[in-house]
Amino acid sequence: MFDTAFKLKTGLAALALMAGTSFLASAAQADGVVNVYTYREPGLIQPLLDAFTKKTGIKTEVLFLNQGLEDRIAAEGQNSPADVVLTVDIGRLVNVKEKGVTQPVDDEVINANIPQEFRDPEGHWFGLTTRGRVVYASKERVQQDEITYEELADPKWKGKICMRSGQHMYNIALIASMIAHHGEEKAEEWLKGVKANLARKPDGGDRDQAQAIYAGECDIGLGNTYYVGLMMTNEKEPEQKEWANAIKVLFPNANDRGTHVNISGMALAKYSPNKENALKLMEFLSGHEAQQLYAEKNNEYPVMPGVPVSEVVASFGKIKPDTLSLAEIAKYRKAASEMVDRVGLDDGPSS
Repeated sequence: MFDTAFKLKTGLAALALMAGTSFLASAAQADGVVNVYTYREPGLIQPLLDAFTKKTGIKTEVLFLNQGLEDRIAAEGQNSPADVVLTVDIGRLVNVKEKGVTQPVDDEVINANIPQEFRDPEGHWFGLTTRGRVVYASKERVQQDEITYEELADPKWKGKICMRSGQHMYNIALIASMIAHHGEEKAEEWLKGVKANLARKPDGGDRDQAQAIYAGECDIGLGNTYYVGLMMTNEKEPEQKEWANAIKVLFPNANDRGTHVNISGMALAKYSPNKENALKLMEFLSGHEAQQLYAEKNNEYPVMPGVPVSEVVASFGKIKPDTLSLAEIAKYRKAASEMVDRVGLDDGPSS
C-alpha cells in the first residue's frame, strides 16, 4: 500500500506497485505525458495543468506529497518518472537543488518571462508567483497605514504581536532576509525585540493570526498576502470572511527597500524522461496565460511583468517587492533557524 502522506491522481495510482517504488518506466516515458511531483496542493495547480493540456494536448500526471519529495526523487534515481517539480518557498526550491535531483535549464522563453531575481543563477529553479510577507493589522485598533519590519521590535507593540512558529519556512525566509540586509548581530537584536512584543507563544498558521486579531488577542500579526484572499472568498467557512474584514494589510518597508516576498516555483527533474514535454510545461507556467490564472485562482502575484493581479489582491493595495535576490536570502536560512532557537522565539514573550 502507498504511504497515506501523499495522494496520487488516478492515472498514476494505477501504475504504482507498493510503497517506495517508482511508477512503471514504460508509462513514465509514454508520448504526450509530463509527470509533475508537487508540494503544492493539487487543487491549486489543477486549473493550470488543465489549461496546459487543452493548449498542447500533453497530459499531466500528478504526485502530491506533504513532505519528503526530494528524498523520494533521490531514492528513485535514474528510474524516477519525475519531470517537473512544483513547490513553495525559497527554502524548498533550494533544497531540491541541494539534494541533486534537478538539472539546469537555460531556456530563452522562461528567462525572458521570469525576472532574474526570481531565478536560480545556475538555472536549477524558477519562481512562478510571489506572496508578500506582510503585517495584518487591526482596522479598529491600529491607526497607522505604514510600517517597517524593523518597527516590529519597537516597545510600543509590546504584548500586541501574534505570529506562527519562527521555525516555519515563511518566517525563516523573512528572518534570513533581515540577516541579509542588516547582518546577524543587528538581526538578532531585532528578533529579541519582536519576541519581547509577542502577545503569546507563536502558534497556528497565518489565518490563525487574523482570527486572533479579530478576537482582540493582538493588534498585529505576520502573514502571507494570499491567505487574506483565501479568507475573503471562503464560502465553506464564512467566519473567515469576518477575520479578513477585521484586518488591513500593511506592506512593510514600502517607502524604502520594499516588502519581503517569497515564491512558489518549479524545477526540471534531473532524470526527466519526458524532458521536451517538461520544458513545454515550464514555458507555459512562466507565460502570460498561466500567470494570469495563478493570479485569479490563487490570490498570488505573478512574477511575469505586466500581468495584472486579481481584484481581490488589488484591494490590499500596491506591493513594492524587495529586490534582494532570493538566492542571496536563501544563504542565511540556517543562520535564521539557529537564531530562532538561540533567542527562544517559539517559547513566547515571557521566557
